[in-house]
Amino acid sequence: MQTASKKVINGWAMYDWANSVYNLVITSTIFPAYYEAVTGDGNPDTMADKVQFLGREFVNTALYNYALAFAMLVVAIISPLLSSIADYRGNKKSFMNFFLTLGSLACAGLFFFTTPTGRTGVLSSQLGLGLGCMIIACVGYWASLVYYNSFLPEIAAPQDRDRISAKGFAYGYVGSVILQLVCFVLVFVPGIVGGDETDNDASTIQFRMCFLLVGIWWWAFGQYSLSRLPKSVPAGTGDLRQHILSKGYKELQKVWRQLGSLKVLKRFLIAFFFYNMGVQTVMLAATLYGKSELQIETTDLIVAILIIQLIAIPGAYIISGLSKRMGNLKALMLCVVVWIFICLIGYYLPVKGKYEFFGLAAIVGFVMGGIQAISRSTYAKLMPETKDTASFFSFYDVTEKIAIVIGMFSFGFINELTGSQRSSVLALMVYFIIGLLLLMYTRSAQRESEQQTGSIPL
Repeated sequence: MQTASKKVINGWAMYDWANSVYNLVITSTIFPAYYEAVTGDGNPDTMADKVQFLGREFVNTALYNYALAFAMLVVAIISPLLSSIADYRGNKKSFMNFFLTLGSLACAGLFFFTTPTGRTGVLSSQLGLGLGCMIIACVGYWASLVYYNSFLPEIAAPQDRDRISAKGFAYGYVGSVILQLVCFVLVFVPGIVGGDETDNDASTIQFRMCFLLVGIWWWAFGQYSLSRLPKSVPAGTGDLRQHILSKGYKELQKVWRQLGSLKVLKRFLIAFFFYNMGVQTVMLAATLYGKSELQIETTDLIVAILIIQLIAIPGAYIISGLSKRMGNLKALMLCVVVWIFICLIGYYLPVKGKYEFFGLAAIVGFVMGGIQAISRSTYAKLMPETKDTASFFSFYDVTEKIAIVIGMFSFGFINELTGSQRSSVLALMVYFIIGLLLLMYTRSAQRESEQQTGSIPL
């Protein structure tokens, strides 16, 4: 196949530009810090702030992790069905549009998540609103990515997939940093939107305006991307309405049977399950870890995340280039080794050690974009030639989401069990070690395949 036109490729990459603001502002910087502030007691000496929700007392950070785990579980359940139906009907763009609209509206809905005192003591009903919008936004973001990722093998020739995958992540980092800088101004100059200039902590409008801007940005640029993506070719025929559930899962079973004969792809998915469990949990829990465990100031947290985003741009391209020299699997193994050391350093970071936190953020940024881009393109390379690209990528997506469910739940559970998030960080290191060993196992299967078929090393 030939790679699509520059217009299509740039349009595809622009969806990363559109949705990455959710990943940066809502999951990584401003919202987690805002959540911790409005659900905490305002006393930095408190070991663990507690909140009442659904008739039970939770550690506020653990409840946040549980909510994200629940959102990922919802995505894991619905995405195989929806993606197989989209493949069958050839309407991936419609599904993608639905979920990006749902997610962007939920982000905008976080504007109404506030506290009556302006400082702490959020009401249970308000907490429900905030967590509900957070869950819906998370579902919208990740479900839309199923369809976005599945366009990659349709628009890019195998030899171009590493480069185009990295381009998407790079667009995402640039776009998210631009909006983050706008939010940065709102947070530090709250008077622009009617906030309290003399006491930043006494007002919330500047933070809530950031959530509203994310919703608008995501939806608007998402529409731009959709207008340039090609229409998918239906993989099935007949009346889907008669057996919509059975048809969807039959498509899923068909992909599962194919995976059984694809030894290298199957081993890679298992390895991806473990190391990505660590990657995604670090990305989702880092801000709360810095805010509550290390007592890093909100402004310093935002600076650290900006460091991650800026370094991730060249990191994605450098690791993509590295994969061409040493192969995808070896490049991934190198990245996972770095992640193991990241967890070890993170465990020993001192309280209020903001400069050490900045240094660790720089290392995370370098490998964060690279490991995601290479993982996605490696899977696309290992896929067989098929029209069922969304169904195949739903397996990739489900593997990722179940990993996040386990990662976030274990992070929150160990936090509640031990009273410290540092113990949770050690658990993540174990996931990375298992993922590294499984990547080595995958590489051995790939070498056997190369010897038997004479294929190009991966």
